[in-house]
Amino acid sequence: MSERQETEKANRWPERSLVQWGFVLTLGREPQVMTHQLIKTAALARSPCISPLGLPHPSGSPTRLVATTVLLCMLLDPVILQTLGHQDLTTVEGFPSLNMKFDSRRMELSWDCKENTTYLECVMIHKEKGPIEIMLKENECHCKFPDYSLHEGVTFMVKVNSIQRPIPETLVYTNSGGKGTAAQNFSCFIYNANFMNCTWAKGQAAPDDVQYFLYIRDLKYRRERECPHYLEDSGTHVGCHLEDLSGLAYYNYFLVNGTSQRTGIQFFDSILYWKKIEIYSPPNNISVHCNVSHCLIQWEKPVTRHTLSNREFKYQLDIQRLKNKEHSGNQLIEVSGNWENKYNFPSPEPRAKHTVKIRTSDARIQRWGSWSQPVEFETPAKHQSWVSFLLMKRNPFIPRN
Repeated sequence: MSERQETEKANRWPERSLVQWGFVLTLGREPQVMTHQLIKTAALARSPCISPLGLPHPSGSPTRLVATTVLLCMLLDPVILQTLGHQDLTTVEGFPSLNMKFDSRRMELSWDCKENTTYLECVMIHKEKGPIEIMLKENECHCKFPDYSLHEGVTFMVKVNSIQRPIPETLVYTNSGGKGTAAQNFSCFIYNANFMNCTWAKGQAAPDDVQYFLYIRDLKYRRERECPHYLEDSGTHVGCHLEDLSGLAYYNYFLVNGTSQRTGIQFFDSILYWKKIEIYSPPNNISVHCNVSHCLIQWEKPVTRHTLSNREFKYQLDIQRLKNKEHSGNQLIEVSGNWENKYNFPSPEPRAKHTVKIRTSDARIQRWGSWSQPVEFETPAKHQSWVSFLLMKRNPFIPRN
């Protein structure tokens, strides 16, 4: 196990399978020439694009026109790109490659600068976010994208303005490994301000010897670390417990990848905002002070991962009236946070024994935390007798118990 884990640490970030315009970059494999006939056959068999035979025929080689047109369709067709991902292709004749490269850690796309070429923009086509366009400055041969998850694959495209390059160049970043082998049902939550648990399940198609590893990178300082304490199920890592959250920023990148002796394991990644995954503790110092007609319930905001104003909280009060040790009444009351954090509960004397417990949520993201311990309040026995005596003197028709 230690040997496998060391191997994983040496290559902790997901293996890149990059399908570039006209050819594929695959580690450890030599490229093979892709002929025009192969391009034409693959495209006509699978591409939904319009046949190039129906287009106008300018002067020049009709064979090259067919190959170029079909290649354009293939670059825009994810099904074709998936097919090409299993082949090693060299640059199509007549179009020199930009040698595009993508750094997943830095989310940076770069390429070789060419003379007499103006680079207009670079685009990342994300399955969930759609196209993200970055306008380029003059003579700029790289662009940096915002942080997004990559496990579903993305397509990059550089648009150029050059006589020698009439079409954009495309690069596909794919999630290599067996389909269905990645960790699934991934989730994390912060609790008690200083602890975090992350859990996931074994991929449906993952082999029995799969082992998963979790890596976390904060997106502010780009610091990386591996899970310090794994949770296991039959020897397989299915969760992580962290007691030191000092390295976490507001946004953090989570990567779960894996190893197996039988097949390649796909990775899963996600970007989580701490405020959306923190479950707030119950409020502090709950107190109840009663007068003849009301009971004033007060509390203090809970301790959270980062300091928040009172208005960023919402509270829910559960007030129970107890009779013969059973609940005879119940009402849930929501109160917006403010600098006082109080609620006036109408409760005229003599009052039976009540309990109140409170839980907390974010004011914008409703995710309720756990309930506080119940706090009891009632009219004291001596006071209750005195109140009953006064009521009877004022109204002699009140029957005695």
